[in-house]
Amino acid sequence: MSSESVHETGPVRLAYVVSHPIQYQVGLLRRIAREPGIDLTVFFCSDFSVHSYKDEGFGTAVEWDIPLLDGYKHIFLPRWRDTSSPSSTRPVSRGFFRHFRGSERRPAFDAVWIHGYSSINSLHAVAAAKVLGIPVLIRAESWLHDQARSRWKLLSKRIFFKVLRQLIDGTLPIGTLNREYWQHYLGSDFPMFDMPYAVDNEYFRQRAQQAEQRRGELQREFGLDASRSVILFASKLQPRKHCDHLLEAYLRIASAPGAEPHPYLVIVGDGEERSALELRAKESGCTSIRFMGFRNQSELPRFFNLASVFVLPSQHEPWGLIVNEAMNAGRAVIVSDDVGCRPDLVRDGENGFVFPTGDIGALEGVLRRMLANTEITTQMGIRSLELVSNWNYEADVKGLQQALTAVTKRTSRP
Repeated sequence: MSSESVHETGPVRLAYVVSHPIQYQVGLLRRIAREPGIDLTVFFCSDFSVHSYKDEGFGTAVEWDIPLLDGYKHIFLPRWRDTSSPSSTRPVSRGFFRHFRGSERRPAFDAVWIHGYSSINSLHAVAAAKVLGIPVLIRAESWLHDQARSRWKLLSKRIFFKVLRQLIDGTLPIGTLNREYWQHYLGSDFPMFDMPYAVDNEYFRQRAQQAEQRRGELQREFGLDASRSVILFASKLQPRKHCDHLLEAYLRIASAPGAEPHPYLVIVGDGEERSALELRAKESGCTSIRFMGFRNQSELPRFFNLASVFVLPSQHEPWGLIVNEAMNAGRAVIVSDDVGCRPDLVRDGENGFVFPTGDIGALEGVLRRMLANTEITTQMGIRSLELVSNWNYEADVKGLQQALTAVTKRTSRP
């Protein structure tokens, strides 16, 4: 059956395999499900995030305040070795072959898209699709600046990718650094179809506009003087996120030793580093630091609206979707050079700045430059909004459509 005849009988039937319902992906899955040419079914390997659970990164109980399962077809696969938090080896799901098999004439799906490649479930799904002759697409966050590895691990990785190249039909790069990763391990001739790491731009812009109407309410709630700027950090309080570096840089921008910095530092998030950060803030004697704790996704635009500048000083940050969200609120951004979205979303000197990871002095200097001129910071925020406008779900759907057209044609039989 040719790919043309497949498309004549209806939309491309796409299976998407992912570890669990992820709040950042919900909007994209709903958008794909509305696409007339794609019949999407999502296969989840775990349901732990649907309920309240203990998030190791936030260090607190989390229950997402957005519906994670509405707007698209989905199936929770049965599993062995169940766990409250998925890893590369747990849970072990089953039923891939049964669900993909379909009838003797034709498999149940025209293509399988898998998020990640290193877990048991991902490899299981790849193997099942390969046996049934279904083309496979992989999307992942990996990049070459990630964790250092030994010579033997790197050799093993190269061998792994030589095998993987024979089992899959294309990759879906999320950005510049991810594309470089795939080219490095799979070769520049391997089929790649850009599918940017985006958030629901329209949702975050609407929420930011609504937050503007309640700005004074939030300022009063947390004792913030409306005439003072706000530096915002919003992420998990883990060592690799380096909120500690931001805190130290912030304390240095005071006009004199022992004086209060003029802007506020607002820290949204929770995690293992919180107590140490609160202790350091207390020892400094600074009263302009606010710890807001964990905030759900729908609450974040209120804090973006308060901010003059958003800062993500992370190390080993594969992308940093929180940057997309802040930019949709029209905010200037500062990121370390170890944040994966940097080459795609942050134009140094245009909509923010990039500083060397771990260089507190450089971060201090960037903060001083940005906060010295509120007009420039405002213009940078406008530029952020312009840049992120093109990094959207429509680009994702376009890339996915191109990939599906290419792999279904290549695997079709007359």
